[in-house]
Amino acid sequence: MNKEWSEINKTVQTQIKKKDTYTDGIAALSDLRNRLMNTLISLKDELRREDFNAMPFINADGYHSKSIAYSIWHIFRIEDIVAHTLINGDEQVFFSGNYSERINAPIATTGNELVKYQIAEFSEKLNLSELYSYIFEVKESTEKLIKNLSYTDMKSKISEGRKDDLKFLNVVSTDERAVWLIDYWCGKDIKGLIQMPFSRHWIMHIEASLRIKNKICSS
Repeated sequence: MNKEWSEINKTVQTQIKKKDTYTDGIAALSDLRNRLMNTLISLKDELRREDFNAMPFINADGYHSKSIAYSIWHIFRIEDIVAHTLINGDEQVFFSGNYSERINAPIATTGNELVKYQIAEFSEKLNLSELYSYIFEVKESTEKLIKNLSYTDMKSKISEGRKDDLKFLNVVSTDERAVWLIDYWCGKDIKGLIQMPFSRHWIMHIEASLRIKNKICSS
């Protein structure tokens, strides 16, 4: 893991656990997310469109076996779903912004159900500029949500009603590679969701994307 990102992430995890350092932890989270987003922006500036579809590690185990386009989609579909449907109980940016049509997305799910060449084919279909518009909007909306959360909110669990809402939307595939996400998310409190989809999950997939980029650029 990138040492700088790892250290900031550790600080976030430690500080949001305690009432007297909670505000500092949220500030550190914002800093981490800004650094990670800058890395995603640099990928758009430095790579060709077709590089976002490349899968140089297609037969490997791990996040780097995907494509960069898929990884970006996956990070932010999960964040949008968790932030809006599960935590805030409002409409996802994906739907309110008509991003299915704008991105030319063949799915509305997290993409966990896709494997190998399905990921490559999916990646090729995406309008990258609109995908980036989507991720900027999701990031901003999540951070507004987080700023409105108090330390006492961190211990709140996801209600059965919100879980039912999630199932109704069909934004998590029923495929065994994906359906486990529903119980995984709904088994966490809000602090646990901040610690994974909103921070560590970004790091894992962005590091994998950098590994893909380095492989492409060294070929």
